[in-house]
Amino acid sequence: MSDTAIEFKGVTKSFDKKNGGRQVILDQVDFKIPRGRTTVIAGGSGQGKSVTLKLILGLMQPDEGQILVNGEGVAGIRGLALERLRTRFGVLFQGAALFDSLSVFENVALPLRERTAKREGEIREQVMGTLAELELVGHEDKFPAQLSGGMRKRVGLARALQLKPEIMLFDEPTTGLDPVMTREIYQLFARTQEQLGYTSVIVSHDIPKVFNLADQVIVLNQGQMDVFASPEAIQWSDEPHIRRFVGTTMGDIYQSRMVEGEGSIKKNEQGQQI
Repeated sequence: MSDTAIEFKGVTKSFDKKNGGRQVILDQVDFKIPRGRTTVIAGGSGQGKSVTLKLILGLMQPDEGQILVNGEGVAGIRGLALERLRTRFGVLFQGAALFDSLSVFENVALPLRERTAKREGEIREQVMGTLAELELVGHEDKFPAQLSGGMRKRVGLARALQLKPEIMLFDEPTTGLDPVMTREIYQLFARTQEQLGYTSVIVSHDIPKVFNLADQVIVLNQGQMDVFASPEAIQWSDEPHIRRFVGTTMGDIYQSRMVEGEGSIKKNEQGQQI
Protein backbone atom coordinates (compact mmCIF):
# COMPACT_ATOMS: atom_id res chain seq x y z
CA MET A 1 0.00 0.00 0.00
CA SER A 2 1.23 3.48 -0.87
CA ASP A 3 2.41 5.85 1.86
CA THR A 4 0.16 8.52 0.32
CA ALA A 5 -3.48 8.70 1.41
CA ILE A 6 -4.55 11.71 -0.69
CA GLU A 7 -2.88 13.38 -3.66
CA PHE A 8 -3.72 16.50 -5.69
CA LYS A 9 -2.19 16.68 -9.17
CA GLY A 10 -2.46 19.97 -11.04
CA VAL A 11 -5.79 20.82 -9.41
CA THR A 12 -7.50 24.07 -10.37
CA LYS A 13 -10.77 25.34 -8.90
CA SER A 14 -12.43 28.69 -9.60
CA PHE A 15 -15.81 30.35 -9.12
CA ASP A 16 -17.78 33.04 -10.93
CA LYS A 17 -17.47 36.54 -9.51
CA LYS A 18 -20.61 38.59 -8.97
CA ASN A 19 -19.23 41.38 -11.14
CA GLY A 20 -18.07 39.02 -13.88
CA GLY A 21 -14.94 36.98 -14.46
CA ARG A 22 -13.58 34.10 -12.40
CA GLN A 23 -11.97 33.94 -8.98
CA VAL A 24 -9.27 31.28 -8.89
CA ILE A 25 -9.20 29.52 -5.51
CA LEU A 26 -6.70 26.77 -6.37
CA ASP A 27 -4.32 27.20 -9.28
CA GLN A 28 -2.58 24.06 -10.54
CA VAL A 29 -1.77 22.83 -7.04
CA ASP A 30 0.14 19.65 -6.25
CA PHE A 31 0.50 18.06 -2.84
CA LYS A 32 0.42 14.71 -1.02
CA ILE A 33 -1.08 13.84 2.36
CA PRO A 34 0.89 11.03 4.04
CA ARG A 35 -0.99 8.03 5.36
CA GLY A 36 -1.41 7.71 9.10
CA ARG A 37 -0.13 11.21 9.86
CA THR A 38 -1.70 14.60 10.61
CA THR A 39 -1.72 17.33 7.98
CA VAL A 40 -2.87 20.82 8.95
CA ILE A 41 -4.18 23.09 6.20
CA ALA A 42 -3.82 26.76 7.12
CA GLY A 43 -4.39 30.08 5.40
CA GLY A 44 -6.46 33.22 5.54
CA SER A 45 -10.20 33.47 5.08
CA GLY A 46 -11.30 32.77 1.51
CA GLN A 47 -8.05 31.03 0.54
CA GLY A 48 -9.71 27.67 -0.16
CA LYS A 49 -9.30 25.57 2.98
CA SER A 50 -12.88 24.31 3.12
CA VAL A 51 -13.00 24.06 -0.68
CA THR A 52 -10.07 21.65 -0.46
CA LEU A 53 -12.03 19.38 1.90
CA LYS A 54 -15.08 19.47 -0.35
CA LEU A 55 -12.94 18.48 -3.34
CA ILE A 56 -11.51 15.54 -1.39
CA LEU A 57 -15.04 14.34 -0.52
CA GLY A 58 -16.30 14.77 -4.07
CA LEU A 59 -18.78 17.45 -2.97
CA MET A 60 -17.15 19.71 -5.56
CA GLN A 61 -15.41 18.87 -8.80
CA PRO A 62 -12.10 20.42 -9.89
CA ASP A 63 -11.96 22.47 -13.09
CA GLU A 64 -8.70 20.71 -13.96
CA GLY A 65 -6.42 18.08 -12.49
CA GLN A 66 -6.71 14.86 -10.52
CA ILE A 67 -7.60 14.10 -6.91
CA LEU A 68 -6.62 10.64 -5.75
CA VAL A 69 -7.73 8.90 -2.55
CA ASN A 70 -5.71 5.73 -1.96
CA GLY A 71 -4.81 5.93 -5.65
CA GLU A 72 -8.44 6.10 -6.79
CA GLY A 73 -9.60 9.14 -8.74
CA VAL A 74 -12.33 11.18 -7.06
CA ALA A 75 -13.18 13.59 -9.87
CA GLY A 76 -16.14 12.50 -11.95
CA ILE A 77 -17.26 9.45 -9.97
CA ARG A 78 -20.94 9.24 -9.10
CA GLY A 79 -23.56 7.10 -7.41
CA LEU A 80 -22.54 3.98 -5.54
CA ALA A 81 -18.85 4.42 -6.37
CA LEU A 82 -18.85 7.84 -4.70
CA GLU A 83 -20.78 6.50 -1.70
CA ARG A 84 -18.25 3.68 -1.27
CA LEU A 85 -15.42 6.18 -1.43
CA ARG A 86 -17.01 8.37 1.22
CA THR A 87 -17.31 5.47 3.65
CA ARG A 88 -13.52 5.72 3.97
CA PHE A 89 -13.93 9.16 5.53
CA GLY A 90 -15.09 10.47 8.85
CA VAL A 91 -15.88 14.17 9.04
CA LEU A 92 -16.09 16.48 12.04
CA PHE A 93 -17.82 19.66 10.94
CA GLN A 94 -17.28 23.11 12.39
CA GLY A 95 -20.42 23.02 14.53
CA ALA A 96 -20.36 19.22 15.07
CA ALA A 97 -23.59 19.07 12.94
CA LEU A 98 -25.53 17.05 15.51
CA PHE A 99 -29.26 16.46 15.14
CA ASP A 100 -31.00 18.46 17.87
CA SER A 101 -33.96 16.07 18.04
CA LEU A 102 -31.75 13.02 18.66
CA SER A 103 -30.03 12.04 21.89
CA VAL A 104 -26.28 11.63 22.12
CA PHE A 105 -26.67 7.87 21.71
CA GLU A 106 -28.96 8.22 18.69
CA ASN A 107 -26.64 10.75 17.03
CA VAL A 108 -23.65 8.45 17.40
CA ALA A 109 -25.59 5.34 16.33
CA LEU A 110 -26.96 6.99 13.18
CA PRO A 111 -24.17 5.94 10.75
CA LEU A 112 -24.41 2.33 11.92
CA ARG A 113 -28.15 2.25 11.38
CA GLU A 114 -27.98 3.91 7.97
CA ARG A 115 -24.94 2.16 6.49
CA THR A 116 -24.62 -1.24 8.18
CA ALA A 117 -26.72 -4.31 8.85
CA LYS A 118 -25.68 -4.52 12.51
CA ARG A 119 -28.28 -5.68 15.01
CA GLU A 120 -29.44 -3.36 17.76
CA GLY A 121 -27.38 -5.16 20.40
CA GLU A 122 -24.23 -4.81 18.29
CA ILE A 123 -24.95 -1.14 17.69
CA ARG A 124 -25.41 -0.48 21.40
CA GLU A 125 -22.21 -2.29 22.28
CA GLN A 126 -20.16 -0.39 19.71
CA VAL A 127 -21.66 3.02 20.49
CA MET A 128 -21.28 2.63 24.24
CA GLY A 129 -17.69 1.49 23.74
CA THR A 130 -16.90 4.66 21.79
CA LEU A 131 -18.69 6.84 24.34
CA ALA A 132 -16.56 5.25 27.06
CA GLU A 133 -13.34 5.95 25.13
CA LEU A 134 -14.33 9.60 24.69
CA GLU A 135 -15.48 10.01 28.30
CA LEU A 136 -19.14 10.46 27.35
CA VAL A 137 -20.72 7.67 29.36
CA GLY A 138 -23.54 9.11 31.44
CA HIS A 139 -24.43 11.62 28.75
CA GLU A 140 -25.93 9.20 26.21
CA ASP A 141 -29.54 10.21 26.92
CA LYS A 142 -28.90 13.96 26.77
CA PHE A 143 -29.71 16.12 23.76
CA PRO A 144 -27.20 18.44 22.03
CA ALA A 145 -28.74 21.55 23.60
CA GLN A 146 -27.86 20.15 27.02
CA LEU A 147 -24.16 19.80 26.19
CA SER A 148 -21.25 22.23 26.33
CA GLY A 149 -19.40 23.13 23.14
CA GLY A 150 -16.58 20.75 23.96
CA MET A 151 -18.99 17.90 24.69
CA ARG A 152 -20.71 18.44 21.34
CA LYS A 153 -17.32 18.16 19.62
CA ARG A 154 -16.71 14.87 21.40
CA VAL A 155 -20.10 13.53 20.30
CA GLY A 156 -19.39 14.63 16.73
CA LEU A 157 -16.07 12.80 16.82
CA ALA A 158 -17.72 9.69 18.28
CA ARG A 159 -20.23 9.66 15.43
CA ALA A 160 -17.53 10.21 12.80
CA LEU A 161 -15.56 7.22 14.09
CA GLN A 162 -18.39 4.65 13.97
CA LEU A 163 -17.62 3.36 10.48
CA LYS A 164 -13.90 3.06 11.33
CA PRO A 165 -12.73 5.60 8.74
CA GLU A 166 -9.31 5.45 7.13
CA ILE A 167 -9.24 9.25 6.88
CA MET A 168 -10.63 11.88 9.26
CA LEU A 169 -11.37 15.40 8.02
CA PHE A 170 -11.73 18.18 10.59
CA ASP A 171 -13.21 21.51 9.46
CA GLU A 172 -12.36 24.27 11.98
CA PRO A 173 -12.91 21.84 14.86
CA THR A 174 -12.26 24.26 17.74
CA THR A 175 -14.32 27.25 16.61
CA GLY A 176 -16.16 28.77 19.56
CA LEU A 177 -14.20 26.91 22.25
CA ASP A 178 -12.21 28.59 25.00
CA PRO A 179 -8.42 27.98 25.21
CA VAL A 180 -8.68 25.30 27.90
CA MET A 181 -11.33 23.33 26.00
CA THR A 182 -9.41 23.80 22.75
CA ARG A 183 -6.34 22.19 24.31
CA GLU A 184 -8.43 19.29 25.63
CA ILE A 185 -9.97 18.71 22.19
CA TYR A 186 -6.53 18.73 20.56
CA GLN A 187 -5.31 16.21 23.12
CA LEU A 188 -8.32 14.05 22.32
CA PHE A 189 -7.57 14.23 18.59
CA ALA A 190 -3.94 13.24 19.13
CA ARG A 191 -4.82 10.35 21.44
CA THR A 192 -7.57 9.03 19.18
CA GLN A 193 -5.42 9.13 16.07
CA GLU A 194 -2.59 7.35 17.85
CA GLN A 195 -4.98 4.60 18.98
CA LEU A 196 -6.79 4.13 15.66
CA GLY A 197 -4.07 5.05 13.17
CA TYR A 198 -6.21 7.00 10.71
CA THR A 199 -4.95 9.78 8.44
CA SER A 200 -5.95 13.16 9.81
CA VAL A 201 -6.54 16.36 7.81
CA ILE A 202 -7.31 19.46 9.89
CA VAL A 203 -8.44 22.77 8.44
CA SER A 204 -8.01 25.46 11.07
CA HIS A 205 -7.41 29.14 11.71
CA ASP A 206 -6.20 28.34 15.25
CA ILE A 207 -2.55 29.11 14.54
CA PRO A 208 -0.09 28.26 16.02
CA LYS A 209 -1.82 26.01 18.60
CA VAL A 210 -3.09 23.52 16.04
CA PHE A 211 0.49 23.02 14.83
CA ASN A 212 1.15 20.95 17.95
CA LEU A 213 -0.76 18.17 16.17
CA ALA A 214 0.90 18.58 12.78
CA ASP A 215 3.29 16.22 11.02
CA GLN A 216 2.89 18.31 7.86
CA VAL A 217 1.57 21.82 7.23
CA ILE A 218 0.07 23.18 4.01
CA VAL A 219 -0.31 26.96 3.72
CA LEU A 220 -2.77 28.30 1.13
CA ASN A 221 -2.19 31.71 -0.41
CA GLN A 222 -3.62 33.27 -3.58
CA GLY A 223 -4.36 29.94 -5.24
CA GLN A 224 -1.03 28.33 -4.37
CA MET A 225 -0.03 25.80 -1.72
CA ASP A 226 3.26 25.69 0.15
CA VAL A 227 3.95 22.34 1.80
CA PHE A 228 6.18 22.08 4.88
CA ALA A 229 7.44 18.90 6.53
CA SER A 230 7.02 20.44 9.98
CA PRO A 231 5.65 23.62 11.57
CA GLU A 232 9.20 24.73 12.39
CA ALA A 233 10.16 24.57 8.71
CA ILE A 234 7.68 27.35 7.94
CA GLN A 235 9.92 29.82 9.75
CA TRP A 236 12.86 28.93 7.56
CA SER A 237 11.09 29.97 4.35
CA ASP A 238 12.36 32.99 2.43
CA GLU A 239 9.09 33.47 0.53
CA PRO A 240 7.63 36.94 1.32
CA HIS A 241 4.05 35.69 1.76
CA ILE A 242 5.22 32.95 4.13
CA ARG A 243 7.27 35.48 6.10
CA ARG A 244 4.13 37.60 6.45
CA PHE A 245 2.14 34.54 7.54
CA VAL A 246 4.76 33.72 10.15
CA GLY A 247 4.85 37.26 11.46
CA THR A 248 1.08 37.52 11.91
CA THR A 249 0.33 34.03 13.22
CA MET A 250 3.40 32.43 14.77
CA GLY A 251 5.64 35.20 16.05
CA ASP A 252 9.41 35.35 15.77
CA ILE A 253 10.15 32.14 17.67
CA TYR A 254 8.02 29.01 17.54
CA GLN A 255 8.60 25.38 18.47
CA SER A 256 5.60 23.15 17.86
CA ARG A 257 6.92 20.46 20.23
CA MET A 258 7.49 22.89 23.11
CA VAL A 259 5.25 22.56 26.13
CA GLU A 260 2.80 25.46 26.29
CA GLY A 261 1.71 24.52 29.79
CA GLU A 262 0.46 21.56 31.72
CA GLY A 263 -1.51 19.20 29.52
CA SER A 264 -0.15 20.49 26.23
CA ILE A 265 0.43 18.13 23.34
CA LYS A 266 3.87 16.75 22.64
CA LYS A 267 5.01 14.39 19.90
CA ASN A 268 8.27 12.59 19.34
CA GLU A 269 10.14 12.49 16.04
CA GLN A 270 7.96 9.60 14.85
CA GLY A 271 4.85 11.75 15.29
CA GLN A 272 3.57 9.85 18.33
CA GLN A 273 2.03 11.63 21.29
CA ILE A 274 4.26 11.55 24.37
